[in-house]
Amino acid sequence: MFPAEKALSNALQKREEQDLLRKLSLVTKSIDFTSNDYLGFARSVELYEMIEDKIAKSEKRLGSGGSRLLSGNSKEAEELESFLAKQHNSAAALLFNSGYDANVGLFSSVAKKGDTILYDELVHASIHDGIRLTRADSFPFRHNDMVHLEERLKQSKGNIFVAIESIYSMDGDLAKIVECVALCKKYNANCIIDEAHATGVYGLGLVQNLKTEKDVFARIHTFGKAMGCHGAVVIGSDILKKYLVNYARSFIYTTALPLHSLISIECAYQFLEKSNNTVIKLHENIKYFQEKIQHSEKYKWLDSNSAIQSLIVPGNSEVRILCQKIQEKDMDVRPILSPTVPKGKERIRVCLHSYNTKAEIDLLLRTINDKL
Repeated sequence: MFPAEKALSNALQKREEQDLLRKLSLVTKSIDFTSNDYLGFARSVELYEMIEDKIAKSEKRLGSGGSRLLSGNSKEAEELESFLAKQHNSAAALLFNSGYDANVGLFSSVAKKGDTILYDELVHASIHDGIRLTRADSFPFRHNDMVHLEERLKQSKGNIFVAIESIYSMDGDLAKIVECVALCKKYNANCIIDEAHATGVYGLGLVQNLKTEKDVFARIHTFGKAMGCHGAVVIGSDILKKYLVNYARSFIYTTALPLHSLISIECAYQFLEKSNNTVIKLHENIKYFQEKIQHSEKYKWLDSNSAIQSLIVPGNSEVRILCQKIQEKDMDVRPILSPTVPKGKERIRVCLHSYNTKAEIDLLLRTINDKL
């Protein structure tokens, strides 16, 4: 055993004793209520063939060969960024290898010592990690609480950045985008919105739906969820793009996305334009699900109008047991355990999709209701 492995083993044992140990599991062929493939793009034969056809006509290149600043840049990457900027009504766009990389690169670089970052307490771990890498002051505000945000804004100094998600990944509720943008304008703050779970589900994002894009400093769109492929983009001004190329370490020091990823992203956007019926079907399933859910004294469904629906089942052991009962009925649901969510807020996180049938939704809710 290596010297460090004893400490590692002790940490794992402690986590197992606390019923907090995470384990990898294979994706099953069960009814899907857990993936982020909200529109079914990741399993779409039509989109796959569209991508394959374009790859067949392109230069035969497996990898990008290096970082964008060395040998990894390409005409296709720059053309895709121009395409994405136009799609999202913005001056510029910069590709990142994942949503995690985009958030870490953005937050770790834009705020300096003497600046202030305010963030909704439920923002994604990648935003937290990016903030930890800055020398700026940072403070959370209560979830979706604009009164608390304004109190924080009044006390902030330097360049102020406010971070929210348009749809929150664990609770599934929508941000108060219009109100947040108005407060940022009032206090001369820079609003940053992560659109990971809204992209595709709500067209090109809730910011554009609400026509507030001109008042948002930066948007993060990821492609590994409803868009069915991989990668991410930061949308903003030309100045922001140039700055990130120079200072965002998760952009500078990583191998660029390969050609097939670039083609997949462009094709996914083109496919979205003709997938209105698929989007409508998803929102019909969301409405149907909400009409059928039942609460109990012990367990409660969180209020959500998105594809993410969460049933609070306090206790890691208890939520695991309920999940197992559902999985025995050949449905793929997963427990969300503490410390991913606060202790006492453990949950079953149900992800709805355009391809889920009403019969599948009925089976899921009937199985859950029998255990409530």
